[in-house]
Amino acid sequence: MRTPVLRTASGSDIGTRYTANFDVAYLRDDPLLAVVADGMGSGRGSAAAGRTAVDLFTRHLTKSAAIGPGEIREAVAAAQSEVGRIGRELRELAGCTLTALLATEQGHWLVQVGDSRVYRLRDNLLELLTTDHTMAWLGAVHGWFPFDSPEAAAARYRLTRYIGHPAAPEPDILAITLHPGDTYLLCTDGVAEQVPYDRLHALLALPDPRSAIDGLLAACAAAGGNDNATAIVLRVD
Repeated sequence: MRTPVLRTASGSDIGTRYTANFDVAYLRDDPLLAVVADGMGSGRGSAAAGRTAVDLFTRHLTKSAAIGPGEIREAVAAAQSEVGRIGRELRELAGCTLTALLATEQGHWLVQVGDSRVYRLRDNLLELLTTDHTMAWLGAVHGWFPFDSPEAAAARYRLTRYIGHPAAPEPDILAITLHPGDTYLLCTDGVAEQVPYDRLHALLALPDPRSAIDGLLAACAAAGGNDNATAIVLRVD
């Protein structure tokens, strides 16, 4: 497999709602391993879940000689087990999202648990590649309630899959191909819910990933900074 040339950048902002940042980002360029996680709530379990999940996930994959869907599921399962143990020990919710994009000898894989997101800008079309594992997503798809209704707003906080879930749900794993000119955004919901589609499109069209990150975080602050906001931008040259 020919290795694409990547330019990358990452950034995070605490926002105004919380006194701490419960988001976690990990970025390694070669071989590519990009991960974002978003802790659920603002307690000790939230703080521990994101860091623990990202550390275990990346450590597991770094030690694997050959990585495929099986190894990715094992890495997620290890994170599920340890975050679940932390929740039982603390006797409170310990949970987080986990979204990743990684390179392997078999190609590139996208990994999704929760409602952080991966977007791709290709040929001037910005697409959402992941599915939100929330009741809000199911409600929007099946027409249970209007997208901008109070019911939809409440359902955004009802995750159907997350790291630390008692049922230890498996991740979505999607094989993707990186094309020259592609731009990828991995972000927590603090970015996705505060920066509208058109603004995302304009910022990801910038040739420099660092400028895109700075613009995204500035847009989140301008929208009120109502959540921790974390993003990784990858540009394929």
